[in-house]
Amino acid sequence: MTFAMKLRLVLAFASLFLSLNLSADHKSSNCSGCWMPSPDARPVDESLGVNIHFIDPQPGEIEMIARGGFRWVRMDFVWAETERERGQYDFSAYDRLLERLDAAHLRALFILDYGNPLYTNGKAVRTPAARAAFARWAGAAARHYSGRGVLWELFNEPNTKMFWPPQPDSTEYIALAQEVNRAFHQAAPSEELVGPATSVDLDFLEACLKANSAVAWKAVSVHPYRQTDPETAVLEYERLRKLISKYRSGQSVIISTEWGYSSAWSRMNEQRQAVMLAREFLTNLANGIQLSIWYDWRDDGTDESEAEDHFGLVHHEYHGGEMVYEPKPAFMAAHTLISLLKGYRFEARLTAGGPEDYLLVFSRDGERRFAVWTTSPGTRRVRLTVPNGQWQIVSLIGQPIKSLTSSDGSLELELSGSVQYLVSADKGALQNPEP
Repeated sequence: MTFAMKLRLVLAFASLFLSLNLSADHKSSNCSGCWMPSPDARPVDESLGVNIHFIDPQPGEIEMIARGGFRWVRMDFVWAETERERGQYDFSAYDRLLERLDAAHLRALFILDYGNPLYTNGKAVRTPAARAAFARWAGAAARHYSGRGVLWELFNEPNTKMFWPPQPDSTEYIALAQEVNRAFHQAAPSEELVGPATSVDLDFLEACLKANSAVAWKAVSVHPYRQTDPETAVLEYERLRKLISKYRSGQSVIISTEWGYSSAWSRMNEQRQAVMLAREFLTNLANGIQLSIWYDWRDDGTDESEAEDHFGLVHHEYHGGEMVYEPKPAFMAAHTLISLLKGYRFEARLTAGGPEDYLLVFSRDGERRFAVWTTSPGTRRVRLTVPNGQWQIVSLIGQPIKSLTSSDGSLELELSGSVQYLVSADKGALQNPEP
C-alpha cells in the first residue's frame, strides 16, 4: 500500500470520528477584551510553529515541517553544549541547524537555557558568578546570529522544579534576567528577546514585571498547558494583559511559545488531539497572541502509557519516502488551517448563536473565510450572515463536507466540537492540496 493510500485511510477514519461531538468542557470563556483583533497581528501562516528536540534533523524532516505550513521552529539553545571551556563558545552545531531552517524559509526561536557544569550545580543559574557567565554567553550568541531573524527566549519554565531545581525562586530568575538583558542588548541592540516562558503563573509573572525584568523583552512568553478546552485560556490571557498594563506602557504583547495536547492523555486520542490543535491555534489567533508554538513536532517514543511520548504531530518512526514521518490527524488539521487561512488575519468573532458557539471571521484583501465550532454538548444549528453565492464547508482535516448556496444573505450551519471551515466556492477557495 502506498503512502498516499495510507494517508487517505487515516483521513477517512479521522473524518468519521470527528463527525461526532468531541467537546468535553462547556464553560463559557467570554470576557471583555477577549476575541478582539490585534492591529499588528501577523497573517495566520506567519504566526504558527512547532517545538523540536534535535540539532541535526533527519533527511527531509525540516522540509516536512515547512510542507505542513509552519514558519517557526523552537529549539533549546543549550549553554552547556556551546561553552565547554570557560569563555570559549562553539555555535557550529546551531549554525548547521539554522542553515537548514533558512533553506526551508523557517525562522528559529532559540531558548537560552539551563545551567553549565563549569559554573552551576544543575540546571538553575543562581549565583552571581554563574549569572555573569550566562550573560556573557547569551551576548556572544546574540552577536553571532545578529541579523539572522532569530527570536531569543530567556530560559524555559523557570517557575518549575524540573527546570529550576531544587525550588523555583523568582528573585533568582529576575537577577539573571536583568543581567542577561543588559549583556544581550549591548552585544546586539537590534536582536529581540522574550521571556519568561512560564505557565500563566501570575505571581511569578508579576514579580518579573514589577522588577522591570520585562522592559527589554519584545513580548511576554507563556505556556498555557491544560487538559481542558483551549478556549478557557482567554481568561488567563486577559488577566495577564491587565497585569502587563499595570507595569508597562504601550501594547501588551503575549506569545504562546509552548502548548500542546498529548494524544495519550486520559479522554484524549489522536483524533481529539487534532481537534484541540485547531481550537488552540484559532483561540490564540483570535485573542491577539502573535506567535503560537505547538508542542511537539514528533512523538518522542512509542510507549502507549507515557504521555510525554505522544505530543507530536507525526509518529516517532522515521521511514523516509514521500513523507519522512507518518502524519497524525493533528498534522493534517494544522496543514488544513494554515493552507485555508494563508495570508488571512483575524477580523471578528460573530455573535450568532450563544456564548458557547465560536464563529470566527478571517479576512484577506476583502475576502472572508470562517472557522466555526461549539463547546456545547451535541450539535447546534446557527444562522450565519454571508454574501450570496456558493459556499463549501471543509472539515478539520481538509475534506469537503458539503456545498451550500446562499440566496438570502445567510446560511444555516450545524456546529460540533470539531472545527469546520466555510469558504467561498466562487473564488476558487476549495484548493487545499495534500501536504
